[in-house]
Amino acid sequence: MKNNIRQKRTESGITQEELSKKLHVSRQTVISLEKGKYNPSLVLAHKLAQVFNCSIEDLFIFEGDENIE
Repeated sequence: MKNNIRQKRTESGITQEELSKKLHVSRQTVISLEKGKYNPSLVLAHKLAQVFNCSIEDLFIFEGDENIE
């Protein structure tokens, strides 16, 4: 699953460290999220959306078999 987390973070002027503190996760988790190597829980996805004041759908791009056909 692709995402726009890095783009939203840089647009907001927030460092990876600052974002990790807001989310109560490690900086490594933020790095993995941004690289698309880790799919967050629904709770973490919701927290990300709150931090960036957007919807979960604005952050995550669902492709292929991730969608209902």
